[in-house]
Amino acid sequence: MARPGAATLRSWAAASSGGLLLYASFPPVGWWFLAPLGPALLILAVRGRRARSAFAAGGIFGIAFLAPLIVWLANLGLVPWLTLTAIQAIVFALAAMPLPRLIALPGWPLYTAAWWVALEAVRGRAPLGGFPWGRLAFGQADAPYADWAAVGGGPALSFAVAFLGSLLVYGLTEWRGGRRHISAAVCLGMATLIATPLALPAPGTSGPSAVVAVVQGNVERERTLQEQARVRNVAQNHARETKALADAVRRGEVPRPDVVLWPENSLDGDPGRDPELGSLVADSVRELDSPLLIGAMLEAPRARAYNAGQLWLPGQGPVSWYAKRQLVPFGEYIPARSLLGGLGALQLIPRDLLPGTSTAPLAAGRVLLGDVICYEIAYDDRVRDTVRAGANLLVVQTNNATYERGLQAGQSEQQLAMARIRAIEYGRAVALASTSGVSAVVGPDGQVMDRLGTWRGGHLVERVPLASGLTLSEWLGVWPEVLLGAPVLVGLALSLRRSRRAAAAAQAPASRPEHDQPFTKLLS
Repeated sequence: MARPGAATLRSWAAASSGGLLLYASFPPVGWWFLAPLGPALLILAVRGRRARSAFAAGGIFGIAFLAPLIVWLANLGLVPWLTLTAIQAIVFALAAMPLPRLIALPGWPLYTAAWWVALEAVRGRAPLGGFPWGRLAFGQADAPYADWAAVGGGPALSFAVAFLGSLLVYGLTEWRGGRRHISAAVCLGMATLIATPLALPAPGTSGPSAVVAVVQGNVERERTLQEQARVRNVAQNHARETKALADAVRRGEVPRPDVVLWPENSLDGDPGRDPELGSLVADSVRELDSPLLIGAMLEAPRARAYNAGQLWLPGQGPVSWYAKRQLVPFGEYIPARSLLGGLGALQLIPRDLLPGTSTAPLAAGRVLLGDVICYEIAYDDRVRDTVRAGANLLVVQTNNATYERGLQAGQSEQQLAMARIRAIEYGRAVALASTSGVSAVVGPDGQVMDRLGTWRGGHLVERVPLASGLTLSEWLGVWPEVLLGAPVLVGLALSLRRSRRAAAAAQAPASRPEHDQPFTKLLS
């Protein structure tokens, strides 16, 4: 086997460096300003390379980026972490194969930015419903240009980050080639890309508002999956913390909340089937005399269940519920259960959950709760559907105890970062309720109003605006993703056309050769 040459080693070094720098732009590191360097270094890694070399560089980039980003998955075992990392790295590798051809086109920064949008669209949908974790947009809540999310959602913000990285490489290339005027124009374009969102109007804070309370009951920090599966008293912990909240209200320390939020799996059963759980929830509602959103496993037909948020009202009991629609493969259901269900930790998942279908908000007086459960926050359509259905407050019910029980590597912080982007995207406050942290209340501008750390009990009480207006992102829906990703198809078509012309010219040596210096030579 031949040893890789110097050019190959430089390509691999650029790819691995780009992946690591992109990882560092996300929590728990959170150096958002490094994000454009990820796409920039991937471009340097693949430019002028053949498809096979680009495949290798893309795979190395994917491993260097995603292996540390989702290392918290190792709390479930090395196999889930390594398997998901490998699958996502293969997606990056395959997608990188045509990238050198796109870079060879005039105006290539547009095509490479569109390539990122298209890649994220694919990653967010396949395989098995996709895994949109690690989208460029999700690490940019603190960036000065984060308000691109209010214009075109996550796709617009990801496009902006990738475009900045592409323009950085393009501008430096032109500078090295002595074309300083072009480089100056590129710098001006980058400054415009960064500054334009600053001119957008801030989300309105006038109008109706509500006092929201988030309860984090906490659970014991167990060390093995078997121990985690046997954790009990989750409901009791949240009832106890709710009583502490009620005592604080009676002492006048905090205002009485208009709605109280418990996290996902705050009950380990169905309060309609378990009288003890039902009585515990009813007592908590009575204690505060406020609507209470709980997280419960509601029984479903054929011995299955829903992972649901259920709303209880004072004097009425349970009145409405929302069931999680985007279920986690190998977590909430097992694909090919008859073949895989008996393997390792999968034995701890005794039944498949049923996905919900409703997008209707849960009405607690004037508060219309748009519930998204756990990693649904990463899926554009799941959040968009509930906002379009009329929600004026977004709620994320989550249970991250499994992913934080041993190795704490930022899973909760990454989820909070997504919630902040959703707040900007839809101009709505977001309340994030977690069993063991991080819980938080986020304003419509994406800023964290208050938060609770991991592995502690507590409660948050904040007054938040109840927004009903439309952001441009909500109005446009899926179109920004379509329009910003479409240029990659144009670029691939142009590249194929150039290849055919070059092949035809090579077969006709007597004809006058076309003067078309490869663009990659300008970058060498």
